[in-house]
Parts: sequence; C-alpha cells; structure tokens
Amino acid sequence: MTTTSAPAMTPADEARLLEKDAHLRRELAGLGSVIVAFSGGTDSAYLAWAATSVLGGAAHCITADSPSYPSRHRAIAERLAGEYALHHEFIVTGEMEKPEYRANDPDRCYYCKQELFTQLNALAQARGIAAVLDGANADDRGDYRPGRKAARELGVRSPLDDAGLTKAEIRELSRRAGLPTWDEPASACLSSRIPYHSEVTAEKLAMIERAEDALLALGFRVCRVRHHGEVARVELGPGEMARALEPATRDAIVGGLKAVGYRYITLDLQGYRMGSLNEGVRLQPV
Repeated sequence: MTTTSAPAMTPADEARLLEKDAHLRRELAGLGSVIVAFSGGTDSAYLAWAATSVLGGAAHCITADSPSYPSRHRAIAERLAGEYALHHEFIVTGEMEKPEYRANDPDRCYYCKQELFTQLNALAQARGIAAVLDGANADDRGDYRPGRKAARELGVRSPLDDAGLTKAEIRELSRRAGLPTWDEPASACLSSRIPYHSEVTAEKLAMIERAEDALLALGFRVCRVRHHGEVARVELGPGEMARALEPATRDAIVGGLKAVGYRYITLDLQGYRMGSLNEGVRLQPV
C-alpha cells in the first residue's frame, strides 16, 4: 500500500463531495436494512463502512467465496470486517457450475453477477432485509459491464452511483474514513485474465492466482497475468515496468512464473490497463 497524498480540492469540489456523501447516507438510512455485496475492493469497502456507520447491525456485508476470486481479496474483506466491526459473512457461489460462465463469452460477468445477486436476494427475502446493494459507481456508467445488467434485472441498488460518486471521490472519502483500501489498486475476478471464448476452469484460475501472488511477493503493486495457454502476458503499472527488466528481478519473475507452469513469460509493453482483453472486441456499454 502506498501513502500517496490526495490532491487538494477547491471549496466547490469539497462542497460537492460532502453533498454526495450526504446523499449516500440519506439513501442508506431510508432503506433501513441492507445486504452489501462486499468484495473488499475500494468501492464496496466504503459502501460497507458507510452502511454500517448509518445502519449498524442492519447492514449485512456478504462476500462471495469462489475459485474466481483471489484469496488475498477474501483476506482483505475479513481484515476490514474485523477492524471495523462489520456484520460480515461468506457465501459460496456457483458460477463455475454454469456452462454459460465457463464458456467465457464477453457476457461472462452477467452470469457471475446473476448467481451472486440471486443468492443475495434470496437471503434478503428470508431475513426480511429491505435491499441488496452493490458497489457500482458513477464512473462505471459508460463501460462494458454485463454484471450491471444482472443487477438491474434483479433489483439490486447502486447507492454510490445514485449519489454520483466517482472512483476518485470514493477514494478520497475512504482516505478520510481511515480505510486502508483508499488507494488499493483496481481489482477484478481472476476469470478476467482469460481471453474470451477460452474456457474458464478452476485449474487456470489457480495458476493465474499463483502467478500473480509471485509478482506481489516480488513487490509489484499493480499487476495482472493474462493467461494465453502456456504464455503468461504480464501487465505491470507504468512506474513498475523498468524494475521488471532489471536482471535479478527479471530472473525472479521468469523463475516464479515458470514454477507455476507457464512456459513463456512476456512483459506487455503497454503496461496494465483495465479490460485489456476487451481490445479487439466490439462491446457496447451495458
């Protein structure tokens, strides 16, 4: 985790930020009881914290446990739940049992979120909880996110988006709240490392997770291992790429990823960018 300082805000920006946060809290208070789909990432962490601060034990923070989610994300969720007294639990999701999910078409995320939100809706109904919430924010509106379609179909609410909060604003509010996730790098499920139309399997997901853990152990903060069969295409943050080419570090990367099972290790010279496997695929915002 870095200690990057937040940029200074103008008085007008400060006023807008506080009003958006107040909007969020009013919406949460009006709901009375909620389930938060809590991945442990920056957005859902702030939503879980805010919901708990407004609703106390009536905010239920639930994390999916599945081969497609890295164990380090589950560990972050557990740590936050302990440190901030979140009413937290895990559920096991079964998206890997869905042929549509394993087929890994561009709408793969739809089937994952459909599984998660169906389970959360059933829990909400059984427990008399008013609403299921996700961590979608205002920046997600123009992106290709099939999971948002599943959320709309199943009545899941997105209070961060409703309040107009952007990713940068959520990071700033998280920093002020003292949440360690305020500058956590963007995260996504492990299946997002597998090219479309290449089957998602538990074996591939485990291989990717071990490879990324090897990079994290070497001190890289922003990293993805895109899985192209026996080829690992490594994406790193722009500021970290030079270190990867230092002889000792390069050898450690190659050794670590070959130990996982990759035969060829490549460094993507464009560096990390969100959704790089969407390149070359015509996708419309969802």
